[in-house]
Amino acid sequence: MAKPVTQFVCSECGAVHKKWTGRCESCGAWNTIQEEVPLASGPSKRALGGAKGRRMALTDLASEEAPPPRTLSGMAELDRVLGGGLVPASATLVGGDPGIGKSTLLLQAAAAFAGAGHKVVYVSGEEATAQVRMRAQRLGLGGATVRLAAETNLRDVITTLEAEAPDLVIIDSIQTMWVDTVESAPGSVAQVRASAHELTTFAKRRGTSVILVGHVTKEGQIAGPRVVEHMVDTVLYFEGERGHQFRILRAVKNRFGPADEIGVFEMTGGGLAEVANPSAMFLGDRESPAPGSVVFAGIEGTRPLLVEIQALVAPSGLAQPRRAVVGWDGGRLSMILAVLEARTGIGFAGLDVYLNVAGGIRISEPAADLAVACALLSAREEAGVPPDTVVFGELSLSGALRPVAQAENRLKEAAKLGFTAAMAPKGCKTGDAGGMKLRLLPDLQALVGEVFGAG
Repeated sequence: MAKPVTQFVCSECGAVHKKWTGRCESCGAWNTIQEEVPLASGPSKRALGGAKGRRMALTDLASEEAPPPRTLSGMAELDRVLGGGLVPASATLVGGDPGIGKSTLLLQAAAAFAGAGHKVVYVSGEEATAQVRMRAQRLGLGGATVRLAAETNLRDVITTLEAEAPDLVIIDSIQTMWVDTVESAPGSVAQVRASAHELTTFAKRRGTSVILVGHVTKEGQIAGPRVVEHMVDTVLYFEGERGHQFRILRAVKNRFGPADEIGVFEMTGGGLAEVANPSAMFLGDRESPAPGSVVFAGIEGTRPLLVEIQALVAPSGLAQPRRAVVGWDGGRLSMILAVLEARTGIGFAGLDVYLNVAGGIRISEPAADLAVACALLSAREEAGVPPDTVVFGELSLSGALRPVAQAENRLKEAAKLGFTAAMAPKGCKTGDAGGMKLRLLPDLQALVGEVFGAG
């Protein structure tokens, strides 16, 4: 590796000399020449070279700074997911399946922010302004003071935004924008990366909040380079099943608030309605308790959420029985089935197994293991779990039940909805338990013996 070439710089005027001298030839000062090593060696076009930049101001961890100001939209569920409101000079990426309601949600959010006295610009690259107006009229937002534009040339978009200086900009969508200095088609990796970089830089430079809409792939991930998710401050996913009216807005990244926070909406003829108590909504259509039906007390972000887990076990006429899962991880279902057979002797060979999370919501936390195991055993043994009981707990490969976090919050939410009993792992910090009757289980054997009356 080549040794960096030293240089001699005057501390008074900054003049660079090839060798040390007692007097600076530029300013005439004496004994001001100091030897310095360049920032980097190598060609000046690729390396930093000898030119130095501005020295940064450093602070320590004990320094106190005021939290960033928040702008409330008036939509409580959206403000919850954002961490308490929208932060100025922030960039937010919203993804979701086609037709799930992203444009409807953001148009309602734009109208809410405009109604709160903020200047909002909505730029559509997929629809004409007439189509956006028609949607606004259908949603009853025709009188909102939202400025509209239909444009895909990013140079024209940013020029307009510089002149308008809005508080909030919504770009629908980032895949339709193109930069004239990038020689590739709109929607390509290079164009998406360049467009996201320019819009994020604009947000930081002008103090404007920018919301970008992103398309998703067949796997459900935001299309384009993953570096776009690293550029922005917040990444939100709008989820839901087309056959269900519920929609979940989930934060998977948030630099200004908790990740994995969710907001629940209901799709109606007049747009998206907020669901203040999602547990009651998800359990509102619950049928009379039947074998295979178990209520799981979960936590999504900071919010307790009660959902119904349904299981069906039936004889299979196939050489390889079916394992169908909706709303949960299929690999984790296979693990639960293997642990049940290995640790309790209850096998599912020759049986089709179907598992469903009611309401169209998707559960990802391990605390659902015990509820799934109860649903499977209940369906196989035709023995129903008491209807006033909620279940939660993580299952290990040894068959032991592991405690989960925020057990007290789960129990309080269940007590609020009228549940009087709970099954949970031994060792959970339950607090006062909201006056509920607790059955704390150490392992799967205790579950099978005490709850289902088997050996």
